[in-house]
Amino acid sequence: MRLLLVEDSLKLASWLSKALQQHGFAVDQTHDGAQADSLLRTETYDAVILDLSLPTMDGLTVLQRTRERGSACPVIILTARGELEDRVKGLNLGADDYLAKPFDLSELEARLHALIRRAHGVSAPKVSLGPLEYESSGRLFTLQGRRLLLRPREHAVLEVLLMRAGKAVSKAALYERVFSMDATTGQDVVEIYIHRLRKQLHETGISIVTLRGLGYVLEAG
Repeated sequence: MRLLLVEDSLKLASWLSKALQQHGFAVDQTHDGAQADSLLRTETYDAVILDLSLPTMDGLTVLQRTRERGSACPVIILTARGELEDRVKGLNLGADDYLAKPFDLSELEARLHALIRRAHGVSAPKVSLGPLEYESSGRLFTLQGRRLLLRPREHAVLEVLLMRAGKAVSKAALYERVFSMDATTGQDVVEIYIHRLRKQLHETGISIVTLRGLGYVLEAG
């Protein structure tokens, strides 16, 4: 899943970006409000972590402009401001959640997963497709009752496909969800992860079907 981290503290942004990447997220980051606004106009994200105190454009303005463009991308406001007024303003402008600094990384990750699930129409923490199950709280895939051991990129690709099970996901969309903007590989690398996943899923009742010109579909049966 691809995130945009908008945080003016370089030290915090660097630490948080690395921590989230270790937990399977692809993270783009910026420290500037105007640049965040620009990225949200041109890029697609599964969620946004947004600080309020930003140079050139404050976080509330970034949020307001994002919602005025009709974007429903989940937004968590992450800020040192603890006043009720700031929380109310953010929620009224369309923020989905609010977390004050200092915060616990596991709580932030849990809230991100919950928001992303709801954005895809999934309310429960466990998602199933035939014998394949995914528990987002522990980031654990099981297949036919056994843990499915996946490399980080394989895990990310399968998570995206499962969240959209039965629907075609293009190679470009998979690439955008799994890799951050600073990635040096091309979109064709997605085919490598699809090939590896197919080997893992072989003869289990779960398959990744290629639809020419449309992309890949995760199916059961």
